[in-house]
Amino acid sequence: MAGLSGLVRTSEGWAVEHAVLTVTDLGGRQAARATADARGAVMTGPLPAGVYTAVVTAAGYLPVARTAQIGGDGGGSLGEITLAPEEGAVELPPTGPWVIDPVHSSVVVTARHLGIASIKARFPELSGQLHVERPVERSSVRARIDAAAIDTGIKMRDDHLRSADFLDVETYPVIDFVSTGLTQRGTDRWTMRGELTLHGQRREVELDLHYGGYGPDPWGGVRAAFHAETQLSRDDFAINYNAMVRAGVAAIGTTVKVEIDIQAVQGERLPEM
Repeated sequence: MAGLSGLVRTSEGWAVEHAVLTVTDLGGRQAARATADARGAVMTGPLPAGVYTAVVTAAGYLPVARTAQIGGDGGGSLGEITLAPEEGAVELPPTGPWVIDPVHSSVVVTARHLGIASIKARFPELSGQLHVERPVERSSVRARIDAAAIDTGIKMRDDHLRSADFLDVETYPVIDFVSTGLTQRGTDRWTMRGELTLHGQRREVELDLHYGGYGPDPWGGVRAAFHAETQLSRDDFAINYNAMVRAGVAAIGTTVKVEIDIQAVQGERLPEM
């Protein structure tokens, strides 16, 4: 079926998935709206013959406007539309494998304590791999955390968090994350979807991901930096310890904030330092 079609690309020739084509008539009224597929191809339904304004937008890119002529069959073509990055956009890392550097990476979890304060726990034992693709939406991440390495700075509390009341590290020694999708939200912000396996439960999660850029390091390598945040519910992962204190306030809140800072080094393995 005919419609207004186009192929949305970056200046490097990569498809821009989820780019949006908005078509308005000469009176400024919206006549059609369509979203590009994984190949960057976009097509509206048939339109009445005439002249229209077509605007292509995508997060992290400057919009492009074109005049479109629709023929008697209800169709027309914009050809290839090239989108340029927004001013201030950070250059994406090179394609290929990257490995997480645990010495320069951290996972910090914050939980409410007694309803009035916060407790922070750090997981220092983090490993994993990134594979950067073009378009970048096809990139993937796999990460693993040693649950027993949890550190709040107080041994008695750490031992309790490792126990069956919380993480039960003897039964579930690792926490795994595997990405399932990536969507750009701005020049340097993304939403990463994935599956988190924690305490024997696998759940879908979304991370608010900030990309800091990449560059050379002092050891002759190239590294990229990322910061991600999400909120998790303990109940979703069957961690339901909930000792109560006076006035019915839970000792530990059921919702926790997770903050992740990662440095990844280009290549299959970490270099010797």
